[in-house]
Amino acid sequence: MPPKQRKIALMGFRSVGKSSLTIQFVEGQFVDSYDPTIENTFTKTFKVRGQDFQLQLVDTAGQDEYSIFPQSYTVDIHGYVLVYSVTSNKSFEVIKVIHEKLLDMIGKVQVPIVLVGNKTDLHMERVISSEVGKNLADSWKAGFLESSAKENESVMDVFKKVLLEIEKQDGNPEQGKSDCCIL
Repeated sequence: MPPKQRKIALMGFRSVGKSSLTIQFVEGQFVDSYDPTIENTFTKTFKVRGQDFQLQLVDTAGQDEYSIFPQSYTVDIHGYVLVYSVTSNKSFEVIKVIHEKLLDMIGKVQVPIVLVGNKTDLHMERVISSEVGKNLADSWKAGFLESSAKENESVMDVFKKVLLEIEKQDGNPEQGKSDCCIL
C-alpha cells in the first residue's frame, strides 16, 4: 500500500519550540541555537498502526495575536499541531487566538488539532499546569499532550496523535473511495 500523504502545520507563539519539536522528530536531535523560523517544510515517512504516512511538516513562523494568517496555512493542510510553552502565559493566550483564527479561516468547527504544551523539562519555570492545557484541548475537542523537545519526551506521540486525529475525522475516505466502485 502506498504511503498516505499528510500535511501538518505547526503553529504557535515565537520561541515555544515548534522547530525544536519538528527537528527532534525528523532528525532525532535537539537544536539549541535559535534562529526565528521564516517557514520550513520537512518531510518524513512515519508508520502508525501499520500504515505508512508520507508527512510534510510545515514549521511556521511564530505567530502573535495580531498575525495575519497566510491562506497557505489552511490549503491542503490535513491537521495542526498548536504549540505553547508551559513556561509562558503569553504563549498560552496566543494559542487561543490562533485556534480562533484558524477555525474562522477554515470555516469548520472540527479540525484535526493536537494542542501541545512544550518545554516540560523546565520544571521550575512552569506556569501552565497540565490540567489547564487539557481543559483547553477538551473544550476544542482536540488531542492534548505535553512534551519536551529537549529531552525527546512525547515528541513521536505528538505526530502520531495528530495523524490519528486526522484519520478519525477523515473516516478513512481513501479506503471508501477505492473500494466503493470497482465492478
